[in-house]
Amino acid sequence: MRNFGLSIREKSIVCIGFMGVGKTTVGKMLARRLYRNFIDVDVEIEKEFSMPIPQIFETYGEKAFREKEKELIRKFSQQPLNVISVGGGAFLQEEIREICMTNCVVLFLDITWESWKERIHILSDSRPLLKGRSLEDIERLFYERQSIYSLNHSTLQVDNFQAEEAAEYIADALKLSWEIHAPHSN
Repeated sequence: MRNFGLSIREKSIVCIGFMGVGKTTVGKMLARRLYRNFIDVDVEIEKEFSMPIPQIFETYGEKAFREKEKELIRKFSQQPLNVISVGGGAFLQEEIREICMTNCVVLFLDITWESWKERIHILSDSRPLLKGRSLEDIERLFYERQSIYSLNHSTLQVDNFQAEEAAEYIADALKLSWEIHAPHSN
C-alpha cells in the first residue's frame, strides 16, 4: 500500500539556528547540491510587503510580520524539494515548529557561544535584535533559544566547518540516509 504523503527523500528541508549561524549561506549551497529550490522566508516576507523587515515592524507591527511568516512557512513546508531558511525567531512559535516538524526534515545548524561571538562584528550592523544589547543579553538570548532549536530531526555542529564544507557534509549525510531508508524492491 502506497503512502500518499511525501517520502523522506521528497520532503523539504528546513534550516534552523541562531542568527548568523549560516542558515541562508549553507541552505543555498545545500539546495544547489541537492537540485532543490532555495527559499529564504525573510526575503519572501520582504517581497510580500515590498519593504525591508525593520520597516515592516515599524509600519505594520510584529504581529503582522509573524502572521505572514507563519503563512509562508506553512505554504513552502508543504511543497516538495525545497530547502527553506527560517528566521532565528520563527521556530520559537509552537505552531511553526509543529508545521516544520510534521512536514519537513528540520536541520539545526548549531554553533557554540565561543564560535558565534567571533562573528558578532560581522552581524551587529545588520541585525536589529543585536542593537543596544550587551554581550551578556545576547548570550542569555543565545542559550534560551538553544532549547527550542534542540527540537529537530538532525543537528550539525558547524564550529569547524566552512559553509561549503557544511553543505557538502549535510548533502552526503542526507543521500546516505535516503539510501538506507529507501524502500527496497525484491
